[in-house]
Amino acid sequence: MIFVILGTHELPFTRLLDEVERLKQSGEITDEVIVQNGNTAYQTDVMTLKPFVSYDEMDQLFEDARLIITHAGTGSVTTGLKKGKKVIAAARLHKYGEHNDDHQLELVDVFLEQGYIVSWDDGEDLGEVMKEAETFEPKPFQSGKQQMFNLIEDFIEKI
Repeated sequence: MIFVILGTHELPFTRLLDEVERLKQSGEITDEVIVQNGNTAYQTDVMTLKPFVSYDEMDQLFEDARLIITHAGTGSVTTGLKKGKKVIAAARLHKYGEHNDDHQLELVDVFLEQGYIVSWDDGEDLGEVMKEAETFEPKPFQSGKQQMFNLIEDFIEKI
């Protein structure tokens, strides 16, 4: 199963769903596709849409997925990585009215630099990116949270 995650942002992200739908209809995607589509209204006969799901259901969908295709939201990307999944991240872009700014491009760049994800960029064929993801071996995810805690703790101790 492929799990597509759009998050809960109020602006639509139909560009990603159009591309997944195209690949599903052409037969390039044969897996079941489940989409957490949030506030993105969409009509399809080839994907299962779930606007909002509980934490437990979301966790189970991550577990069951063989591939995660997600907007470049930090929570969605890191959850997939923590579960050892291959993740394709797609930045919501301001120029298409998908977000208020282009901060998701910066997030994608950081995760790419670290060797954690594959990305789908504007104008790319998602089918080609999915082929790349098949052989991609992501680096095991390591959060920088503990390092940040240590820095804060050191700072407080020096005060």
